Amino acid sequence: MSDTPKIIAYLKPICGWSNGVRAVLNKYNLPFEDRDIWNDPAQREEMIRKSGQELSPCVEINGHMLADISGEEVEAWMLANKFVKLSEKKVEVPLDQGCADHAPQPISVTINLGKK
Repeated sequence: MSDTPKIIAYLKPICGWSNGVRAVLNKYNLPFEDRDIWNDPAQREEMIRKSGQELSPCVEINGHMLADISGEEVEAWMLANKFVKLSEKKVEVPLDQGCADHAPQPISVTINLGKK
């Protein structure tokens, strides 16, 4: 196992994927900086500069950027790189659920029944 890693998580305040990342980091009791890319343009710009793309969440672990990643993917990467040992602790949120701003929008349809 490695020493406690330095983790910076570029997240939205309310987002399924962001909440999944938070849940995984909390599952392993890992301290992390929760950077709000929704309400702080400077954090979003930093995320884009470091990751080379605009999609979130992005998680930087000891200087290694994991771009556009789900909680499941963060956990798999940390396990593969021996930052954590597998925990059977359950999380309260889905680890790979999309954000509401990515949800399909309802479609409005007008039906003409021959009346004008």
